[in-house]
Amino acid sequence: MPLSSSGDDVAADAGDMGLRDVWRASRARRRALRAEVRRFTVRQRRRRRVWIGVGVAFVVMVLGTAGAAYSPLFAVERVDVVGTSQLDAATVADALSSQVGTPLAMVDDSAVKAALVRFPLVESYTLEARPPHDLVVRIVERTPVGVVQTPAGFTLVDAAGVVLSTTPTAPGGQPVIDAAGGTEAEPFHAVGRVMRALPDGIRSQVTAVSATTPDDVTLTLGATGTKVVWGSADRSVEKARVLDLLMQKSPPDRTKEYDVTSPEAGVIR
Repeated sequence: MPLSSSGDDVAADAGDMGLRDVWRASRARRRALRAEVRRFTVRQRRRRRVWIGVGVAFVVMVLGTAGAAYSPLFAVERVDVVGTSQLDAATVADALSSQVGTPLAMVDDSAVKAALVRFPLVESYTLEARPPHDLVVRIVERTPVGVVQTPAGFTLVDAAGVVLSTTPTAPGGQPVIDAAGGTEAEPFHAVGRVMRALPDGIRSQVTAVSATTPDDVTLTLGATGTKVVWGSADRSVEKARVLDLLMQKSPPDRTKEYDVTSPEAGVIR
């Protein structure tokens, strides 16, 4: 007799095939997932190695640079002093010779300051390292405004009253200042502001300055003894400009007095 299959057997076989397909698909998905995880992990490990390598290289570079900067390879061999006109640059450089042999990164600013304090004309300074071996010291000098007479002689001072030097006789080219109360008082401070506002062409002609109060500064010009009634130090730049115009109009040898108390209306007498 021919064999025959019932509907239930066919359905069972179809079910078994469906389960096998599902199982194969699931296994394929798991295999693909594991492969993807491995690929991702490899990329991650590779990136991690790259970043670690970069970090190590950076640290080595920083340590190498720092080591070189603090090594004798970058030690000071020359101190170059710039910005001086009244001071002798070579003398200042000699005073800083203790820094020779010091790595540029380790120059002792406090030692430099202590050395420069011995020079009253130094108002301020800055240090500049120029690898491999140069230390540049930029000096800003104090500007003298005149001399004040003291029991010790004639003392050259700047606008702040800082003593720059003292000589038995009045130095040439510096006006004699007579300010009530001395260099610590307001009349002197007014004189200092006025003198700093004068252009060189006028300042060189001033032989004396007086002030009994901050509001009555008076200048004396040259051998003619011409007076300049200045008043207070306020608006000194404008007053200096007006005085220059008045002096061009009427030179000191033909004038007894200039009055620039009010810069809007300068007066010649």
